[in-house]
Amino acid sequence: MGAVSLRLPDDISERLQRLAAETGRSKTYYMLEAIREHLDDLEDLALAEERWRNLQAGKSRTVPLEEVMRRYGLDSQV
Repeated sequence: MGAVSLRLPDDISERLQRLAAETGRSKTYYMLEAIREHLDDLEDLALAEERWRNLQAGKSRTVPLEEVMRRYGLDSQV
């Protein structure tokens, strides 16, 4: 496991300490949970931005929902 040094603003550090004390979990547990959750969102955003750039550059195209529904034999009423 890699180690990281992180300086937290006092208000966040205090909130984290309070939460850890109230729940009996470690501060590390909550920091990892927060990073995992936010990292998923950031990766999704990066992928969406890449797809948007490709679309704007003409490197990809969109497919109308009706075509997707028809292609996969799904109900056409959306």
